[in-house]
Amino acid sequence: MLYDQQGAGASHHIGASFERPIDLVHLARQTLGDRVLEQEILSLYLKQASTLIDRIEACTSSRERADMAHTLKGSSRAVGAWQVAQAAEAVEIAPPDQKSECARTIAALRTCVVAACETIADLQRAH
Repeated sequence: MLYDQQGAGASHHIGASFERPIDLVHLARQTLGDRVLEQEILSLYLKQASTLIDRIEACTSSRERADMAHTLKGSSRAVGAWQVAQAAEAVEIAPPDQKSECARTIAALRTCVVAACETIADLQRAH
């Protein structure tokens, strides 16, 4: 994937669509237009994202939380869930000693994950 030149923390994909919770054009490129594969990947992502956000919220270790956020960021980028990826990156780099900032970034991540999961559920109902 090509990322912009903002540095190692850059989370914006060149040409990415941030308008919808899932960038379907990106997903189609990743799966070479295979609709069955898209649905399979989205089903796996739905389960993983739901599990990871629950674990991130319950986590007491800042290192483990950052690791789980990093995992969610990567899988979100793979499916084109750019808003989730950006929010996961914010959780990943949130200073562990700033509890209110950490809680705010986790809440924002939850909002993005819910939106992405609702979009996936809508797509699955349509198929």
